[in-house]
Amino acid sequence: MTIKYSQVSIGLSNPKSPENVGSVLRAAGNYRVNSVLYTGQRYERALKLNPDIPNVSRKVSENVSLTSVESLVEDVPDDLKIICVEFAMDAISLPQFQHPEKACYIFGPEDGNISQDIIDSADAVVYVPTVGSMNLAASVNVVLDDRLAKLTKDIGDNELIRQNRDTNNNLKVRK
Repeated sequence: MTIKYSQVSIGLSNPKSPENVGSVLRAAGNYRVNSVLYTGQRYERALKLNPDIPNVSRKVSENVSLTSVESLVEDVPDDLKIICVEFAMDAISLPQFQHPEKACYIFGPEDGNISQDIIDSADAVVYVPTVGSMNLAASVNVVLDDRLAKLTKDIGDNELIRQNRDTNNNLKVRK
């Protein structure tokens, strides 16, 4: 099995939902993303107002750092390409997009858009060609899955399945 993983980060512009941030962390862990950065105060405020919100991030994301930053552009390491994911005029459709090896994928808030100054600073802007917008966490999963499909070669053996499937899963394809 040959899986090539590189440095990848997720940037969340002023997220508001702790459930979505938890689901993004879970996706980050599943797809071996190094870190999740976020701006704004809404996420932290929602956590304080709703302390009983269940943690949906799961064990797979325990090594993914979650960091509050002032700027998603200035606080991204210089060697990462900034890729905004947004419904924007002249954006590249995700199926046509070629992912860079090192990238920070920036996603807008659940109820808004990425700011124009971030779009203007991006190395590329892509959109998922759906009818209407998707949930934040769903968008992150779709983009990371597309990245995995396009940049990964030779995933064909059972080792990844053995290492990661649920302990109750004993399924096998019969030929």
